[in-house]
Amino acid sequence: MLGKTYESQQCSIARSLEVVGERWSLLLVRDALFAGATRYSDFQRSLGIATNVLKARLDGFVEAGIMWRHRYSEQPELYEYLLTDRGRALAPALVALAEWGDMWATGGDPPLLYTHSVCGTGVSQQTVCAGCGRVDDPTEIQATIRPCTPSEGMPQQA
Repeated sequence: MLGKTYESQQCSIARSLEVVGERWSLLLVRDALFAGATRYSDFQRSLGIATNVLKARLDGFVEAGIMWRHRYSEQPELYEYLLTDRGRALAPALVALAEWGDMWATGGDPPLLYTHSVCGTGVSQQTVCAGCGRVDDPTEIQATIRPCTPSEGMPQQA
């Protein structure tokens, strides 16, 4: 079984997985971003996730700054979970993952369509070179290792 941290990996993908790599995590973000889920019961009903796992994931997102907890009722005391800027910034990654799944993991038409709410046109995620424009061939992408510490770029979790 994989651990929860990747201290030996000097890679932002590994660091990101420490925060959102658990199997339910991106589905929670998906429902918050694209289905408007905010309440514990919304997530539980949509995903059928065990309540203890849901609580742990939502608490972890609050701790990591992906969501914040807002009390919307005092009697009874009830909270909603709202995405922060950090959480909303996951949208391009989710769209890219959905596009990959549409191409390689589904047996037919895409089960969900992502569209721009302003004009109704389909949304896609692209890899773009700052000098040349769109990069269609992933073999043209090179990763260059630079000196850094494993914690650089990601906040330490308590």
